[in-house]
Amino acid sequence: MAARIEAPPPAQPTQVIDLRHVSPRQLETLLEEETAEWRRELDWDFQHSADLVRRFVELHALNGCALFEEGEAAGYAYYVLEDHKGLIGDLYLRRRWRSLERENRLLEWVLQAIARVPAIRRVESQLMMMSPRPARGAVPIGEHLLSYERNFMRADLAHASLGEGRVRRPVYVERWSEHYHDGAAQLIASAYAGHVDSLINDQYRSIGGARRFLYNIVQYPGCGTFHRPASYVAFDAGSGRMVGVSLASLVAERCGHITQICVAPGWRGTGVGHLLLRASLLALRDWPCDNVSLTVTAANTEAVSLYERVGFRTERRFSAWVWEGI
Repeated sequence: MAARIEAPPPAQPTQVIDLRHVSPRQLETLLEEETAEWRRELDWDFQHSADLVRRFVELHALNGCALFEEGEAAGYAYYVLEDHKGLIGDLYLRRRWRSLERENRLLEWVLQAIARVPAIRRVESQLMMMSPRPARGAVPIGEHLLSYERNFMRADLAHASLGEGRVRRPVYVERWSEHYHDGAAQLIASAYAGHVDSLINDQYRSIGGARRFLYNIVQYPGCGTFHRPASYVAFDAGSGRMVGVSLASLVAERCGHITQICVAPGWRGTGVGHLLLRASLLALRDWPCDNVSLTVTAANTEAVSLYERVGFRTERRFSAWVWEGI
């Protein structure tokens, strides 16, 4: 009698599932791989962010979706809603299944979900692990898309150029304190008026939005753990008016990050930006940190030039995407 040949089990279909119907256990391998990739590629400890994802998934309170292939979580994306806009907080695909088609499938699911919320007309995203637009071709809901190239830059603090520069107007510098929060919000709103970064992040367009931006930097781990000892504020020595700010965080052991640096209109080109950046970098080096990173819009050539003079080099390019009127 001929041996019986067993039929192979049926292939499991590709599925996109709402994160509210997914358990943290199902995402565990994916989050471990993402955490390892952030550390390997960017010297960034993603563990705090991954823990937040686990917590909110366990509470069935995270908006987004997971892509399942062969019964495994191959990727996920999540978003948050804030006033009139949606923010895509993350989109990640495991290397085994990484493709533009799957990225777009996750992205389209999230965009369609956000678009169904009546008050939402704008979506923002800055996703460093996604393929930048020049390399990917079409993007979902492309008729509403604005795209801006961003640079992830990093400097080795042992070899950075941290000599004193020349400040052309009298200033004094103080370490960051919470009572500078409102003044810094006013400074940010004025510094970014008409600036390309206000097209990418609309929080820069108002004092209230800048307050929320600063609160997020200080309270949440998206840009690392806020590091007060390396965060500084500059003041006009004559009037006492705030004219610049540089804020820093720690993104991993011995790794720092400049989360915000801006100078008041009328004070650009005076050396205040270099003064503040140098103060933050020296403080991070003394912590001690071995290297420091930052992100900057490529079109902001004056800032890119300053960072390069100090010793930063672009290590990754990514896209900041904005969908208007979805």
